[in-house]
Amino acid sequence: MTIDATKQPALGQVAKVLRGREQDQYAIVVRLEDSRFVWIADGDKRKFDQPKKKNILHLDLLSYISSEVADSLNETGRVTNAKLRYALNKFVELQQSDAQQKGE
Repeated sequence: MTIDATKQPALGQVAKVLRGREQDQYAIVVRLEDSRFVWIADGDKRKFDQPKKKNILHLDLLSYISSEVADSLNETGRVTNAKLRYALNKFVELQQSDAQQKGE
């Protein structure tokens, strides 16, 4: 497998989990490990204090980056679980509204 160099993860980026126990769920990148691994959390089952280390090959890194989460991580190095949940809910609502507009 080759790593797509154009798909580099960023703090606050939403990703869909492709492999593992949390498959088909969304999470947010909260820490970058190296060129191969990131730490993800969703604020619900996977809290910020206990993030999951994931191989980026097992994630679908989406083009949506939550500015609230990214700003908080850059300023303080932390983000609240409520902010993670809010960002993911906002992303899901955006996805649903886009799907409805395409259907009309």
